Amino acid sequence: MFKKLFVSSTSACFEFVNTAPYYSPVSYKVYLNGERVGDDCTTNVFSLFDLTPGTTYTVKTDAEETSVTFTTLRDTEVIDVKSLGAKADGQADDTYFVQMAIDKCAEGGRVVLTEGVYLVRPIVLKSGVTLEIKKGATLLGDVREESYPYVPARNIKSGKESILSSWEGLPFDCHQSFVSAYKQKNIKIIGEGTINGNADNSTWWARPKGRKVARPRLVFLNMCKNVVFHGVTCCNSASWNLHPFFSENLKFYDLKVQNPYTGPNTDGLDPESCDKVDIVGCKFSVGDDCCAIKSGKLYMGKTYKTPASNHTLRNNLFENGHGAIVLGSEMSGGVKNLSVSQCVFSHTDRGLRIKTRRGRGKDGVIDGVVFENIKMDNVITPLVINMYYFCDPDGHTEYVWSRKSLPVDEGTPYLGKFVFKDIECVNCECMAGYFDGLVEQPIKEIVIENVSFSFKEDAKPFLPAMLENVSEYCKAGLYVDNVENLVLKNVTFSGVVGEKIIKKNCRNVTVE
Repeated sequence: MFKKLFVSSTSACFEFVNTAPYYSPVSYKVYLNGERVGDDCTTNVFSLFDLTPGTTYTVKTDAEETSVTFTTLRDTEVIDVKSLGAKADGQADDTYFVQMAIDKCAEGGRVVLTEGVYLVRPIVLKSGVTLEIKKGATLLGDVREESYPYVPARNIKSGKESILSSWEGLPFDCHQSFVSAYKQKNIKIIGEGTINGNADNSTWWARPKGRKVARPRLVFLNMCKNVVFHGVTCCNSASWNLHPFFSENLKFYDLKVQNPYTGPNTDGLDPESCDKVDIVGCKFSVGDDCCAIKSGKLYMGKTYKTPASNHTLRNNLFENGHGAIVLGSEMSGGVKNLSVSQCVFSHTDRGLRIKTRRGRGKDGVIDGVVFENIKMDNVITPLVINMYYFCDPDGHTEYVWSRKSLPVDEGTPYLGKFVFKDIECVNCECMAGYFDGLVEQPIKEIVIENVSFSFKEDAKPFLPAMLENVSEYCKAGLYVDNVENLVLKNVTFSGVVGEKIIKKNCRNVTVE
C-alpha cells in the first residue's frame, strides 16, 4: 500500500507503507491514469512532476493492486520568469527578473523557472507563492562575496529583540542567505531542478573560520510557517544547506542535498528551535552532519525556551557526512518528541549522534527520542551520546572535560530516555557505541533492543567521539559510563575485540 504525502498544482509525492528502510523491497513501475511514467523506482518514496493544475489523476504501481486518486491544486496565476526578460544563460544577472516575479506574483500563484541557468544574487521568498524549478533549471548563486549583503544579528524595536541572523546557536551577523524568508507562510519550493549556491567556485570555503560576518546559508527560513520543499536538489552551499529557524509546520519531501565531503560546515538540513518538521524520502551527502536537530546555545535557550519538537524523519538516505542524524550540540532549548525510522546510513563517521556539554543550560533537555528500523553500512561508530563535546572557545577547559561531580546548576543539560530499536550495523570500525554521561547528571535511560553490530576485518582505529582525553578504538563493543538505566535486549556482536560491553557508573543494568 502507498499513501499520498503532498500535492501541489504541478507535483505530487507518495510513500509506500512498509518496514523496509528507504529502499523498496522490489523495484516498481508507476502508472498515471493508466499510462507508464518515468523509470523503474527503487525507493519507498516516489514523486510525480509536470502535472496539470486543477486536474484529477489516479496513480498506480505494478507492485500492488491499490491506487490513489488525487486532484492537483489550482494556481491564481503563473509567471514564467523568462517572460519578464530573464536570460537563463548562466552569464547574465537574472536577479531582478526572479525577484520581480516573486514580488509581483499573487497569493496562491506560481513562479516558474523553465530550463536554463539563472545566475542570481540572494533572493527573498514571499507568503503564498510557489517557486517551481523545473527539470533542467538551475538557480545559481553569484560567486562574489560582496553580492551577499550584511544582515545584522538583531533588530531592537520598542525594547523587543528580533533575531535576524544566527550562526551556530547564537545571534551573529551574517551574509544574507542565497534564498531566504522572514516571517512568511504558505510557501512551496517544488520541481526537479537545482538550487546551486556555487560555493565550490567561490572563496567561501577557502576562508571558513574567523569571519566577523558569517557565511550565508543556501536557504534560511526565519520564523516561517507552512513551508514545503518537494523534489529539488540543493547543493554547493557556502555553509549549511537548509536552515529553518524558529519556524513551524515544515515538510521536506524527496529532496537531494549534496555537497562534497571537503566542504566545510556544509550540513544538510538543520532545523533549529522548530516545531513539526517532517523529513521524508530525502537523500543527503554532505561535508558535515547530514541532519542536525538544534535549539540554540545558552543565551537562546534561556531567553526563548523554544525546543526542537515533534520532528519525524523517515525513509531517508544519509551518506558521506560526519554524522548521519545529530542532536546538538546547540541544544539549549531542548529536543523533544523526535522519531527517526526506516533510514539508511552509509559511509558516515558516526550514525545516531547526540552531543552536548556543560554550559548548555538547564533548559537543554533532550527526551522522548526514538531511533527505529535503521540499516547502517560502513558507519565508523554507529551510536554516540557525548556530554563532554569540546566545542566553542571554552570547549577545552576543565569545566567541560572534568570527570569530577560538579554542581548541577543553570549550566547543566539533561538527557532523558533514548530508544535504539531494530537496527542493523555492518562494517563498523571504531566501536559499536559510545555513551558518556555527566558525572553529576547521568543519562537517564538507554534502551537498545534488537540491534546487531558487525565489524570490518580491516577496520582502522578511530576516535569514537569528540571530547578531551578519549582514546582511539578499533573493533570495540559498547562503552557506557554514567548512565542511570541501561537496558539491552537481543543485542549481538560479531568481530568485537575485547569486552562486548564496558560498563562504568551504571546504576541499573538489564541484559536479556
